[in-house]
Amino acid sequence: MLTDLKPALIITQREVRDQFRDWRIIFPILVLTLFFPLLMNFTADLVINFVQRYDAQIIADRLIPFLLMIVGFFPISVSLVIALESFVGEKERHSIEPLLSSPLTDWQLYLGKLLASVIPPLVASYIGIAVYLVSVFRMMGWIPEGVLLFQILALTTVQALVMVSGAVVISSLATSVRAANLLASFIIIPMALLIQAESIMMFWARYEILWWVIFGQIIITILFIRAGVSHFVREELLGRDMDTLNLKWAMRTFWDKFTGKSSSPIEWYQREIGETLNRIKIPSFLMILVLFMAALIGASQARNYSLPVELFNPSNLEGDFMQGLESLPFFSIGGVSWIWLHNLRAIGLATLLGVFSFGVLGVVVLMAPLAMVGYFNVIVAGAGVSPILFTIGFVLPHGILEIPAIILTGASILHMGATLIAPSGGNTIGEAWLGGLADWAKIMLALVIPLLLGAAVLEIFVTPTIAMLLLGS
Repeated sequence: MLTDLKPALIITQREVRDQFRDWRIIFPILVLTLFFPLLMNFTADLVINFVQRYDAQIIADRLIPFLLMIVGFFPISVSLVIALESFVGEKERHSIEPLLSSPLTDWQLYLGKLLASVIPPLVASYIGIAVYLVSVFRMMGWIPEGVLLFQILALTTVQALVMVSGAVVISSLATSVRAANLLASFIIIPMALLIQAESIMMFWARYEILWWVIFGQIIITILFIRAGVSHFVREELLGRDMDTLNLKWAMRTFWDKFTGKSSSPIEWYQREIGETLNRIKIPSFLMILVLFMAALIGASQARNYSLPVELFNPSNLEGDFMQGLESLPFFSIGGVSWIWLHNLRAIGLATLLGVFSFGVLGVVVLMAPLAMVGYFNVIVAGAGVSPILFTIGFVLPHGILEIPAIILTGASILHMGATLIAPSGGNTIGEAWLGGLADWAKIMLALVIPLLLGAAVLEIFVTPTIAMLLLGS
């Protein structure tokens, strides 16, 4: 293993040495790395002095760790241009041909470029964090807790790996530096949104959630690296001059993969759906495990977010439940359409997020219903209500259709993401992804949408009746 990695490390050493020789790269990184922490320290000092006038010390205590995270993130976003130019930049400068003619394998060449692109941003981030810590200690005497500092360093590292690995994938597939810079928005914007979510967790002092964020970004990094290595072919890098948007070809390719070899709707349903279900067997099994874990996670959160026991008093519960029935569109066709469209919107959101995360974020969205089930099972058990009766009355009547729909949806989203990280078998990355999209469309049209419609009917007409019967008993 180490013998195979040595050629990749030689490429890394060459690239890093060349980067540190170029003052146009080093000067902006160093200036911004040293100036930005001092600016954040000055900002923190102003804010702390302001909030202390109103006895709001908690804001100051939560602000400094947040600024520490921003200090680590800023050099990564600025240095992203190094990763974006790793392949396509050298191609435009006509300096990549000798490198591609070397005896290195494709994965060694790709890994060497990846490591060379991630080292300068990480070094700049660590320097910025050190400067900020020293300056904030000298001015305010603030010292971070060991666990919090480790989390900040881990977040900085995994965010650098996610952004750089994604940028290297773009650089290896783009036809020009201009195209790579434009495509980088699909990395920068999601990461900026993630930073906002992390800031909310830090201001709420929910630092334990940051471990899940770190774990999720590690998974995304692995998938990015796997996708880049799988689809990197040096001959295509030299032969790809321009990509054109051919909608007619894309629609024809999608339709051919969607219809397959079937000549009638019945034959399509019998043949194509069966073959598609066979292709998503492993993702379906993974979704079952993920949903089981979601229920356990929801149950574990019942201790942190409990509800008043009086809420589940039988007399109060019956009155509140009847008032809820009157305010919700139960026992009506309008209620069916409302529930059905709500579930379809959730499926659409999960699919959209899955497209940009190899299916990971889509699965997270689909975990929410089972997490709520696990949470309320523990809550009602603590109030003296049988979790089994709760599940039978409130979940199973429509869950017998809705849960399989969730499993199939998550499996098809994971399968679509897997087409980007697995070798395409002679197909282009576009053809492979269109095939995954066609499989997703088959599952949605043939199974998920009808299952969700049936679940909506049961949830509106059957579930309330069973719940009231169990409540009355």
